[in-house]
Amino acid sequence: MHDKDVLISGAGVAGPALAHWLVRAGYRPTIVERAPAPRPGGQTVDLRGAGRTVVERMGLMPAVREVTVEERGVAYVDTTGRPRARMSADAFGGEGMVAEIEVMRGDLAQVLLDATTGGVEYRYDDAVTAVEQDADGVTVRFRRGPARRFGLVVGADGLHSGVRALVFGPEERNVSSLGCVIAFFTVPDRYGLDGWMQMYNAPGAMLALRPDRVPGQVKALMAFRTPQAGIHRRDPAAQRELLTRTFTGTGWVADQVVADLQDSTDLVVDELGQTRMGSWSSGRVVLLGDAAWCPSPLTGLGTSTALVGAYVLAGELARAAADHRAAFAAYERVMRPYTDQAQELPPGGVHGFVPSSRFAIAMFTGLLRWMNRWPMRNVLARQFAKADAIELPGYEPQSEASSSTF
Repeated sequence: MHDKDVLISGAGVAGPALAHWLVRAGYRPTIVERAPAPRPGGQTVDLRGAGRTVVERMGLMPAVREVTVEERGVAYVDTTGRPRARMSADAFGGEGMVAEIEVMRGDLAQVLLDATTGGVEYRYDDAVTAVEQDADGVTVRFRRGPARRFGLVVGADGLHSGVRALVFGPEERNVSSLGCVIAFFTVPDRYGLDGWMQMYNAPGAMLALRPDRVPGQVKALMAFRTPQAGIHRRDPAAQRELLTRTFTGTGWVADQVVADLQDSTDLVVDELGQTRMGSWSSGRVVLLGDAAWCPSPLTGLGTSTALVGAYVLAGELARAAADHRAAFAAYERVMRPYTDQAQELPPGGVHGFVPSSRFAIAMFTGLLRWMNRWPMRNVLARQFAKADAIELPGYEPQSEASSSTF
């Protein structure tokens, strides 16, 4: 009776993308989201390689292009704001550090929400508190409302997944810290970006500003190397105080950004980490996206792998009919090589993203000047090519209501 009822935890990108494909395969998805409403804004994310292909197969590329952020590329600047190295958005065939298709995370989530409102039940301001499996299904208990039965449960709720903690154990068992804190927020457009994402390094700290689709504002990104366990659980006042203390006096426009930070209403602070698990499923529960394989923002592949994973998971469920065990095994078999490559950090890793000394900054900036030349061009080309390092299967429709081929 409940075999076709699927609960998805997380209404970001991976969850609604999965729901889109499940509806086409004849399933009845419900999405539960901790936030009280759809979350707008957020930082810019990339649509690359196979992730872009999945969006095209969904028929949503026109809607995505309507909300694309226009960026000319990325420029690394010194303390005076002078560019020391640049990479244009058309470098590496539009798959460089700034991709051809850049979109605000909230805008992409809204496109997916709009595409799924007809066949998907959304439950906001709620969360899964218990998961009890048996041979016939899963009883799920919620923070609000009565318990319900589902055939399957999908944890698509990010790096700090609640479903993963309930079924697979505590976060420290499954997430590896990269020793870096990162913050995202919106500030007024007073920085003269001229369409470029601009990045600046001080020892142990990185500040970036990038264009926003909304006139009059830009997106700010701060990162620093001091590990701060559990910073995502702190209150915003404590997070602002930490960022203010860390970035005041570090150069370029840091002091102005710190001043603008105090009035920002969308601050998100987290630790960079990667999810590494021996298996993404347990019984009738399976993980998707950052909950299963978070590659970290350093790779630029989190969104694309989430979209591809949603497509593959739904396709394998449709192909295997009622056999979720076979579907989950096939899902991992198809996705593992792709996500393993995606988790490989770019040259320098965290040390390149946030160099710890002025000497390291000078060395890294020197390498960046060679981004479009041999041998750095070949190294970076291999990194960017990972977005397309999967042969997407074709999934035939499994329900009478579905008229499309995956």
